[in-house]
Formats: sequence, structure tokens, C-alpha cells
Amino acid sequence: MPNRNLALATVLALAAAGCGMSPAKEAAPPSPSAASRSSAPATGTPSSAAPSSAGPSPDDRPALAETRSTMTESLKLEVVGLDRVKGKHLVVQLRLSNTGTKDLPWTGEMGDQTRPLGQIKWASGIGVLDAAAHTWLLPYQPADSPCLCSDQDRDGLGYFIDPGESITVYAVLPAPSGNPATATVVTPAGPPMLDVPISDEPPAGDFPDPDAQPVTPVTRRISVPSESLDKSEETADDGTDLHVNLSSDVLFAVNKATLTGRAKAVLARTAKLVDSSPDAAVRVEGHADSSGTDAINDPLSARRALAVRRALTGLVTREGVRFQSRGYGSHRPLYDNGTEEGKRRNRRVTVSFAKPKPRPAGEAGDLVRTVAPEPGELKATGEAKGQPISMEVTGLRRLPGGLGLLSYTITNEGSAEVWYNDLHHAQDWESYTYQAASNVRLTDPGARRQYLPGRLQVPDGDRVRNHCACTDVSGVRLSTEKYAPGQTRTFWSLFALPDDATTLQARIASFPSLDVPVQ
Repeated sequence: MPNRNLALATVLALAAAGCGMSPAKEAAPPSPSAASRSSAPATGTPSSAAPSSAGPSPDDRPALAETRSTMTESLKLEVVGLDRVKGKHLVVQLRLSNTGTKDLPWTGEMGDQTRPLGQIKWASGIGVLDAAAHTWLLPYQPADSPCLCSDQDRDGLGYFIDPGESITVYAVLPAPSGNPATATVVTPAGPPMLDVPISDEPPAGDFPDPDAQPVTPVTRRISVPSESLDKSEETADDGTDLHVNLSSDVLFAVNKATLTGRAKAVLARTAKLVDSSPDAAVRVEGHADSSGTDAINDPLSARRALAVRRALTGLVTREGVRFQSRGYGSHRPLYDNGTEEGKRRNRRVTVSFAKPKPRPAGEAGDLVRTVAPEPGELKATGEAKGQPISMEVTGLRRLPGGLGLLSYTITNEGSAEVWYNDLHHAQDWESYTYQAASNVRLTDPGARRQYLPGRLQVPDGDRVRNHCACTDVSGVRLSTEKYAPGQTRTFWSLFALPDDATTLQARIASFPSLDVPVQ
């Protein structure tokens, strides 16, 4: 296929790979650092040629970053290539190694859980976190395949990785915004890998060119919610807009559209946020739960939205703000209407506007990054089915875009195998698409605010399906919450982090809360 391949690092690399393609015309010679990274070609290339009987050459490039699978500790994942192409695409190459003594299946661990794939044979879950844009970037989807990435069958990779052996898989996806020097590489298997350096040299290997065929970008908007401890409002930040969900139970009496006395304080805080927004447009939307009929809910939600709009008009001090209000009745629930808490949260008035710009670093007072906690410093103990079990927070890292990455481990300290299922026992109203380690909260006691795990938002017709931006414990990962004696597993979650936070309280499942410094 002509023009299907991205530029190659060197002719020698291609000769070693045996793919028989030519490098791009007048390709610049690789720098010494690129040459060292390109000493071995990528395995599992999309070449249509049959794999050699001798198998692909070993990939001995140095790792740029590494992590371990949460479910399968013998699966080591290493980034061996992260290359920006044409300033707009990114080629990610991962070396998957079996450090155990048994054959290791890899396809189930690397598949994208946010979309149906049919067969489990693609490395479709390899991606990059564009934190500044609140976006999870996944491999392009061409017209004839679910993924512009390694294919077990096409690339002759096999279902298993033999003990002591490795394979290298790839994905081609959009480059993160802003031309950053580093990126956070994400997979479904283990915790994100932070600060991986991006090269602008041609990638080592032979990869499909997304500009040579119709492809669809696969991206997931990241929304990070927080709520006041009195549950009067919940705010979701998607990187572009703030959506402030005001509780109708606080704002109004039952079946009424007249604001209560308590509503004024809640609306005053919202007005301050609107004042700090850079845009003039503000949307006010009324919503109801599934109780009652459309004949009741639709006009009531519209009247409530209008009441909030009128109140905010008198509280906002910025000139030129334009308000629009509309009622949606029960047609756009955020949560499960099958629970009382879900219904309560669905009874809301949502105020949406452009996200206020973050404060410059010089205006953040004494805000500094703290050092990482020492081993054992942030540890709590508990019990699971009669066995002692421990949890240790290993870090709370501040990322761009107001995001934070919490990482922690759980260890079976007992002498018998045990299941610890409390990680996914979050409130049922949250309605994640799949089971995940979502029973985690961060709290800022001074601001009386609580932060919930982030959500990867997947459009589904008129609705949005939410996947937890945290460790998945569903599907092939059901056994993630099972521990052998002495076994440790590492988990992670994305959260919103307030600009001025230096320490937050972390409550993880049934373990006692810990005061965790923000790095």
C-alpha cells in the first residue's frame, strides 16, 4: 500500500525488521540519542509479510518508563518509544515482558474497555493522558479495524508471552496538545507512567500512517467532580467548562420553584465562579428525577432554571454576562434513578460556563510541591475475611490542568489467600459502566470539600457513559481484588486538585483516613 507508513528511523532498522519498506525521502539523520533508542526495530509491525520462522529480533532498547500490571504482577510494561510524527501524531511502543514462570496472556490486559471491540486481540488500550486538555487519547480507529495498533493475529504475536520473553506492541494516536516535552502514558493494565520524554525523531520501526487513510480519533473527555460536604452542590470540571450542579432539595421546597432562604449562600458561591470565568455565556438547566410525569417535571424544571437565572443575574458583578435557561425534566439523569441518593442528585439545577483560568504560580501564596512520602509513612491497616491487610499511599502527584494522580498499594499481610472487595463498593448512585476501584475520596477539611474519582466520558447517543478514571476491576480483571499471602497490588485514581492544596485527607475503601501531602 503506497504512503501507508510513517517515516522510519534508519534503513538499517528496516532491514533488520525485514519489512522491505523505504524510509521517507530526505529523512534527517538520527541524533545519537535516537540512534541508541533505534538499535532494535519494533516487533509486531503491521507488515503484511509473514513473520520469519526465526521470530522477531529481541527489542533491547532502554526503557523510558515502566510499570507493572495490577492484576498480573509478572507482566512488566516498559515504554521503549514515544515519538511525535508530523507534529500531530504520536507513536507509542511498549515492551511487554513475562517475568514469571508460566505462559502469560497479554491481549485481555491491553484492550480498551471504553468501547466494544468484539474480539480481544488488539493493543487498543495504549494511550496518553493529555492532562492540560482533560483528555484521554487512544489509538486512531481506521475504517477496516477497531484500532491503529498491534493486532495479535495480523502481527503474529501469539496469545501468550513465554516465561522470560518479551514482545513489543505499538499504538498510533493523536499527539497531546501544546507540543509538550513529556507525556503520561496510560494502559488498562497498570498505573500511568508519568513524565515520559517525547522524541521528535522518526520512530524505530514500520507503522501505518493515519494521514494515508480515513481514521477517527478516539478520545475520552475527563470530568473530575467535587462536592461540598453539606451536599448542597457538586461541581464537575471537564477541562473546558465547569458544571455546577445545585441541589434542588436545597434550593426549593417540594414541587415549588421559589428559592429558599438557604439558596442564597449556595448561589453566592456560584456567582463568584461565574465572575472568574473568561466567557460571557452561562447556561442554566433544570433537571428532575424519574418520579412523576413529564407533564409535571418538564415545566417545573424550566421554572426552577428561570428562578436560578434571575437570582444569579443579580449576584454576578461582571459586565456582559449572558444567561440562557432551559428545563429538561427527567430526560438527562446524571446518576442511577434506582436509588434514593441517585434521585436526590438528579434533582438539580446545573449552571455551566467556561472554566476559570488557573491562578499564575506567583499568586498561589506558599504553594510548593512536597517531597514524596517515605516508605511506610502513609500506611493504614485493616482486615479482610479474618486476614490482616494493609494499605499504603505512595503518592499524590499534581498534574497539569488541575488534575492529581493518587497511587496506593494494598497488601495481604496474612497467611491465607483473601479477597478484598471494598475497593469497588462505592455508592451505587455513581453508575459507572464497569466495576472499578472507585471507593476512594479526597477531602479538604478547611474548604469543606470532597473530591471524587474522575470519569472518562464516552458519548452514547443522547447520553454519556461514565468509566472510572481509576484502576479497573471488571471483566478479565475480576481477580484484581484477590491476594495471595504477602501479595501487593498497586492502584491509582485521577482527581481534581485545588490550586492551593498542600495536604488532603485520603479515604480509601474501609481503611482509616490518611493526611497525604500533594507532590
